[in-house]
Amino acid sequence: MCRITTTEFKNNFGKYVDLGQYEEIEVVKRDKVIFRIIPERLKLVEEAKKFIGILPKGATIGVDPDERG
Repeated sequence: MCRITTTEFKNNFGKYVDLGQYEEIEVVKRDKVIFRIIPERLKLVEEAKKFIGILPKGATIGVDPDERG
């Protein structure tokens, strides 16, 4: 994760737009996070992690429970 000031972000906007495609960036002002840039790829990974452990053990996806052998 990259942490930069609002001034650095303003002065090098294009650089951080490009970097933001691959890495999370926190933009801070007076040591307080103002906003984050999160790559879509990382956002999807975080969303998928929420579902880990939801299904009970032994559950299968796409198989009708009545047709199990």
